Amino acid sequence: MRVFKATYRDRQGRTRESARWYVEIRDHLETVRRMRGFTDRKVSEEFGRNVERLVDCRRGGVAPDAALMRWVESLPPAQHDRLTALGLLNPDRVAAGKPLSEHLHDFAKFLRDRGNTEKHVRLVSMRAQKAIEGCGFVQWTDITADKVMAYLDALRAGGEGIGAQTFNFYLQAVKQFCRFMVKTRRASESPLVGVEGLNVRTDRRHDRRALTVDELRRLLDVTRNGAKHHGMTGPERAMLYKLAVETGLRAGELRSLTKASFHLDTARPSVTVSAAYSKNRTEADIPLKADMAEELRPFLASRLPNAPAFSVPQKAYEMFRTDLEAGGIPYVDEAGRVADFHSLRHTFITNLVTSGVNPKVAQALARHSDIKLTMDRYTHLLLDEKRKGLDALPDLSSAPESRAATGTDGRGVLAFCLASEGRESDIPGDQVRQTETEGQVRPEGVQTAGEGVLAGVEGGTPGAIRTRDLRFRKPPLYPTELRAQPRGQSSECTTQGRTDRR
Repeated sequence: MRVFKATYRDRQGRTRESARWYVEIRDHLETVRRMRGFTDRKVSEEFGRNVERLVDCRRGGVAPDAALMRWVESLPPAQHDRLTALGLLNPDRVAAGKPLSEHLHDFAKFLRDRGNTEKHVRLVSMRAQKAIEGCGFVQWTDITADKVMAYLDALRAGGEGIGAQTFNFYLQAVKQFCRFMVKTRRASESPLVGVEGLNVRTDRRHDRRALTVDELRRLLDVTRNGAKHHGMTGPERAMLYKLAVETGLRAGELRSLTKASFHLDTARPSVTVSAAYSKNRTEADIPLKADMAEELRPFLASRLPNAPAFSVPQKAYEMFRTDLEAGGIPYVDEAGRVADFHSLRHTFITNLVTSGVNPKVAQALARHSDIKLTMDRYTHLLLDEKRKGLDALPDLSSAPESRAATGTDGRGVLAFCLASEGRESDIPGDQVRQTETEGQVRPEGVQTAGEGVLAGVEGGTPGAIRTRDLRFRKPPLYPTELRAQPRGQSSECTTQGRTDRR
């Protein structure tokens, strides 16, 4: 490598040096190449050393490392184009010399080739393009996290007034585009790594609710007898709604079903959703209830195998809202939650959980990767379910007066001790008397310390309850086999019991 300043003659014939330094290297073809550097000699030398590293990678057939790629991305477009022309850079894998509009076009093709639906491709590409153009990004090196967040914050505060969920959708689209750039080795790293979205719980703009059983029955009855609208007859719409609320299938998944998707003539009827239309891009085999399979057999009998099972319109939510109004079911409840077509999926999962289905089973039927999504977002406890939970609490309205005094239902300490050992009290009820001073119930023969001499010991702890029966004074020291003896035999067995324990 040689770094030098070029000389030239001006119009007056005088020899002059160029303002910039030039770098001369030998490329992978052993051809001497001269490239324009910078006005600073050290920066030009660093440029030459990095170009030599690119030559070594080209000769060895290996990809440049992340540090070298970051340096390439920081180059001015003119120098980047020069390295590309020399064959040291792959134009398809480097972002610096290509406008973002071309990368966005490749991004849409990448999503399409991955098996995503055309609707999904258009939606994600549109969001990424809108955010990138709104920020004024032209080259890959223009993208910064601060500018992206500032633009999305302006959308929230501006005329569009997007919610937190929409904010996250736009951010997710741009981050997905940046990951595409890294994955296809067009860039070394994403400038949006570590950027997090908003907490959607604090700003729910379209919170759904689950329909009650009465609302579902009313909806199906009204729809089944309703007129044709949105390209579907009343019985067809009723069958669609019932299938959605018993399987949790989304509108797009229902739209993709054909007659061949249903397996009704087996012991375990089911319906299959292909991976191209499933949200998690995995083929799903959904079980069907037996009565649902019986209703579907005549419904699908006249259709061709590859014909659509339902003529679901693109705006299924409008069709569903029309049927809600016909059934007198409010679209928005008192809490501001809405009941749209996707609410049928919320209703399906809510009915599973409130019916006592194991949460892991509900998660599997919902095809969720996270059980928190199943239990938090899609499970809605109805008012009746909350009342049942309250009914399970203990009754604290009243308690017997004796229980409040001693906690032993008025039977005294002796009865309480016997009950703790699983035995019945042998003290007659008329021998239980009330202590007027302390308001306690105790059996005859039981004294409080301070009322007299107890078992040869004078005094005691004031307020404490004592008994002369060793079985209750010191149960751990009394042999178990002797505890069941009548009280009359306890005194003569005490000495023997102590001897046996020794």
